[in-house]
Amino acid sequence: MSEAAACTVEERAVEALLALSGQTLSLLRQWVGSDPGCGVARALLALATGDRWDDAVLKEQLVIAHRDASAAGEREASLVYGVFLHTHRQYRLTADHLVGHFDRWPADELAGLMLGAFSACGDAAYRAHGDALMEQQAAVAGPESWPWMSWLASARAEQGRVREAHGLAGRALALYPRSGVAVHALAHAEHELGAGHACTDFLDQWLRTDPQAVQARHLNWHAALQSIACGNFPDARRRADTALARTDVGMRAATNWRLLLAGQTPAGRSDPDHVRELLTAPGAMAETFHTFNLALALAVESATDDLHTLARRAAADERPEFHEVLAPVVQALAEITAGRPRAAVNLLSGLGEKTEQIGGVRVEREIIQDTLARALIDTGEHARAAGLLHHRTTTRRHHTYENLLLAARVPAIVPGPRDRR
Repeated sequence: MSEAAACTVEERAVEALLALSGQTLSLLRQWVGSDPGCGVARALLALATGDRWDDAVLKEQLVIAHRDASAAGEREASLVYGVFLHTHRQYRLTADHLVGHFDRWPADELAGLMLGAFSACGDAAYRAHGDALMEQQAAVAGPESWPWMSWLASARAEQGRVREAHGLAGRALALYPRSGVAVHALAHAEHELGAGHACTDFLDQWLRTDPQAVQARHLNWHAALQSIACGNFPDARRRADTALARTDVGMRAATNWRLLLAGQTPAGRSDPDHVRELLTAPGAMAETFHTFNLALALAVESATDDLHTLARRAAADERPEFHEVLAPVVQALAEITAGRPRAAVNLLSGLGEKTEQIGGVRVEREIIQDTLARALIDTGEHARAAGLLHHRTTTRRHHTYENLLLAARVPAIVPGPRDRR
């Protein structure tokens, strides 16, 4: 292959990776095949697919990548080392390394792919540092850089600066309409705004161009939440059943628990035995957010005893985010499924901003507030529940879901006949 052709493959592969295109893996493999001595290409393929490789293969590939990258230059070697740390879940070390990398190579787009390490640390100080670094690098890159505008939009959405996030995402999409990061940031902003049908229509149109986009299932989940927001429950169930895979336990559970809280029939449910297997698998409780998602799946199944067991495991865990935050949340889910909303209220009321330690992002953690609101209604504390959701019902264009959360109904959770899909 000629040098010009190889360069074209590299450019297309990098663009696809930055955009989270459905062509990313095939282009990265093509790049590695056309230039097997390119350490950066091999490392980026590992970054995109490393979670599917066993540790021995991952280490072998990255050792080769670092050797080849070191021969190419210091920036290349630094990028590959960052990938090594990130793929091995050494998030604090990754974050520390990125600080030094950006000092030497400001606004490096490939290094920007690993900025999620700052929030993955689970440390508020690191998250704040990551946000500041994001702003700094985006300023250096300038307003014509669609990758940096996309990443900044995501940061603003998570900070609750919704209008700004919406504008930045729109700007990035105007520069590059296929930016998967920007469309995801837009979905987060439009969730906070309660865009409803307008959001689902846009996401469907965007996905039709690239149905294999990396985030296709996740964006369908966002669309399902928008359908719930505006009361189109059949569409939410359809998306959960057709767009989400059996392995998407967390997204399916988050959809179904919202439907149940609003008094609606859930979509196809998870198999409790599958959830139990996940809870006993190696690394099942490595991260709070993953464990929380499994707890939601158990709650959808009204698996009260399993929830009690999981709450005890979390309470015995030495990590503060587990015994101080996750344990009471899981226990509250158990109380809800057992028909004891007052106990759930007592467990959830004192957590406040500590729920951020659960992990995930705002739209995902919001379901804890939903659960508290529903429990408050079921204990007759209507005014308190309405106050809890006031910011949503007054700022979201569509809030049928919130209205249903605040509607008196007995019982709140009615387990339906099981439908395993």
